[in-house]
Amino acid sequence: MAPSRAAAGAVLPVVVALLLGVVAAAAATGGARKMASHGEGANLKASPGAPAAGGSADQFRGKARLPSFAAPRRYELFLRPDLVACTFSGSVAISVAVSAPTRFLVLNALDLSVNRASIRFQALEPTEVVFFKDDGLLVLGFAKQLPLGEGLLKMDFNGTLNDQMRGFYRSKYQYKGKERNMAVTQFESVDARRCFPCWDEPAFKAKFKLTLEVPSELVALSNMPVANATFAGPIKTVRYQESPPMSTYLVAIVVGLFEYVEGMTTKGTRVRVYTQIGKSNQGKFALDVGVKSLNLYKDYFDTPYPLPKLDMIAIPDFAAGAMENYGLVTYREVALLFDDKSSSASSKQSVAITVAHELAHQWFGNLVTMEWWTHLWLNEGFATWMSHLAVDSFFPQWNIWTQFLDSTTTALRLDSLEASHPIEVEIHHASEVDQIFDAISYDKGASVIRMLQSYLGAERFQKAMASYMKKYAYSNAKTEDLWAVLEKETGEPVKDLMTTWTKQKGYPVINAKIKGNDIEIEQAQFLLDGSSGSGMWIVPITSGCGAYDTQKKFLLKLKRDKLVTGSQCGDRKKGGNFWTKLNINGTGFYRVKYDDELAAALQNALETKKLSLMDKIGIVDDLYALSIARQQTFASLLRLLYGYRGEADYSVLSHINTVTASIAKVSADAIPALAGDIKQLLIKILLSPEEKLGWDPKKGESHLDVMLRPLLLTALVQLGHGKTINEGVRRFNIFTRDRSTSLLPPDTRKAAYLSVMQNVSSSNRSGYDALRKIYKESAEGEERLQVLGILSSCRDKSIVLESLNLIFTNEVRNQDASMLLRGIQPEAREISWNWLKENWERISRTFSGSLEASFVKNIVPLFTSNEKAAEISKFFATRTKPGFERTLKQSLESVRISARWAEGIRSEPGLAQTVRELLAKP
Repeated sequence: MAPSRAAAGAVLPVVVALLLGVVAAAAATGGARKMASHGEGANLKASPGAPAAGGSADQFRGKARLPSFAAPRRYELFLRPDLVACTFSGSVAISVAVSAPTRFLVLNALDLSVNRASIRFQALEPTEVVFFKDDGLLVLGFAKQLPLGEGLLKMDFNGTLNDQMRGFYRSKYQYKGKERNMAVTQFESVDARRCFPCWDEPAFKAKFKLTLEVPSELVALSNMPVANATFAGPIKTVRYQESPPMSTYLVAIVVGLFEYVEGMTTKGTRVRVYTQIGKSNQGKFALDVGVKSLNLYKDYFDTPYPLPKLDMIAIPDFAAGAMENYGLVTYREVALLFDDKSSSASSKQSVAITVAHELAHQWFGNLVTMEWWTHLWLNEGFATWMSHLAVDSFFPQWNIWTQFLDSTTTALRLDSLEASHPIEVEIHHASEVDQIFDAISYDKGASVIRMLQSYLGAERFQKAMASYMKKYAYSNAKTEDLWAVLEKETGEPVKDLMTTWTKQKGYPVINAKIKGNDIEIEQAQFLLDGSSGSGMWIVPITSGCGAYDTQKKFLLKLKRDKLVTGSQCGDRKKGGNFWTKLNINGTGFYRVKYDDELAAALQNALETKKLSLMDKIGIVDDLYALSIARQQTFASLLRLLYGYRGEADYSVLSHINTVTASIAKVSADAIPALAGDIKQLLIKILLSPEEKLGWDPKKGESHLDVMLRPLLLTALVQLGHGKTINEGVRRFNIFTRDRSTSLLPPDTRKAAYLSVMQNVSSSNRSGYDALRKIYKESAEGEERLQVLGILSSCRDKSIVLESLNLIFTNEVRNQDASMLLRGIQPEAREISWNWLKENWERISRTFSGSLEASFVKNIVPLFTSNEKAAEISKFFATRTKPGFERTLKQSLESVRISARWAEGIRSEPGLAQTVRELLAKP
């Protein structure tokens, strides 16, 4: 599953605002259909399911896992969705293998009405039918022990096509001027149970044979190709080929009106991109990337794509960015569709990465599936890493591995919180799963894979991965299974090395001190709050001395060790060529703190253009984090930043922009009297590359320059650069009169929109109203999201409230609500927090899981005081739910870290002098 661009908070980490700025049954249906009463919840305990020959249904409440004494082998599933009434009915026949003495069958069902009279296991009727709603469990008790071996479990059920974007749900779209419903499934992580009774855990793989009964004029898609279809007037019955063994969370169904574009892989696999009527041309780019991805992954894993076809489809209402359902990948529209005329360069890149990510899952996740959600990172970390491998192959000019450091630094920030979690995180209940779809599973997972591949070498790593894929195809695997294959294939101590990275949270900072011709190094766990952790890692150390052709590699297995450098690092006395860089190109998941002499030499290497792009990113991100932790001064961070004033690379400046935005925000709270001068300094760093690029695209310029232009313009607007703001307003005014003007192409519109919002107030709202009009009239998803993302970027509190309240209107789809939270300025944080408190019950009813969590992670970290953290903690003390508990802890920790950083800046001597000196420099 790919993170949502419109709700990055949904699966990406909490980020400190100053750092970047989880009976269901219906009522009785009479007599023989009467449902058993719901269980009333239980204390949740993690314990394995053991064979249960006797006892009561109550023994199964609150367990982490389903019992293993019965397992599905094959599902025959029939569904009849009603897209007008927004309901569905169905029946399922499950071949169940009973392997130990029991009189129970325990499976998952939630928000379904099951017809009790229809339930049969072979010829046996259950004597007990019990739902435990909190656990999503359906327990069937029989009068006597069930026969060992395979038997057929049958039942009928019905449910609602909900509006929660999970389970079997409805999405709205326009066709010929009228609103219509489509039916869509989203089952990851634990929502297949909302569509049909099933063993809803990854390890219970089974074959699926689906049949749908739908209106004849609609397109009905599922994982497998259609076997046959029969028509009876306005209704058609569509039967699909039987699937290979797969987990329930990968089952997919979409019913609606669509058109498609089509392509073919080198091995003859049919690939289609489905869109709403009239949008199929926007699917051509994704189709091209999709076909290329299937070809590449077939070769990389030395294993063919396992299914006869691959469909990708754009869904108007979709909670995540995309979902890797076997053979039918579903996407949010902005994650799949691209239009040369109306889409930005960053959108093109995002579509490519997302498609490559989802199709990597067809092997890593679908063919070989994690055994339990503890091993989610095996899916998401690998898909994230593989997507960059693929896109780098297709578009080498995008320099995507340098951009990959965005993923690494995002994970480093989250993983330096005490409230982080290990890559392999214990899951004690289904309600906890959604919280781990975050930067640890995705970005740290991908980063430690990159670190391991770098250590083992690309060729050895690839051969081992192909062996792993063949060994575990159509089955499940744990993290240890992967390490065992890699260790066998390479002869390296992979398990010992990688266990230190996956089973404990956090990472080390490597302290480097020069002593004679040696560099002494020492590892310690790094935490942003300045405290010391007890973690120890086996660290793949890489180092470069004076040049990149003198690299060394070794494993740091102890707390302390040393690097023997000799004289190859250059003459320390003469300066010039002397420098040493650890963690070359950021391949390791750790930070480095240099002593004063090494740090000065690195700054000199930076300013004399000796460092690679990746190392330019690494040294500033490390110093930034060390400054927040108060292990380095704020002044040293400003001096290092000033060394980037002539930088012109997109990836490097993207990281510089992250740091400058953070500095601007913390300065306003910590040292308001100096904040204006600091903003001018930051503008000075970013202005030179912006002036070279300007507002207008240039013929033949690179993809990365096209991406850099809006990055810099937006940054300068947010820093209050008057000339940029005025030009943005000028171009916006022309754009409102002529939407086809060349003065405001898609790439630079965000900067112009933000410029307009700088001047908006209750008494001067024409720009705000114009933006609302653009949002309502635009048919382009990317355009609409851009507008939503800046409507609350205003100092006027009444305008901010008006924008936030749009969340409760039909103007904004639930999936996009978090966009309205993104632009909140520090000046409006108090009014936004009050709004959140006043509307929390409504938010909690309307949104669920990651969507609910996004309200917390977008508003809470805006604050920088311990008093506010205490107030927020008190408010949520009686309101926390498993779906956002971890997010809340991380957000509150972020507030306290920001408060500590601000306190350190306030007490730092000589800071004003440093700022003045840097401002006075040429």
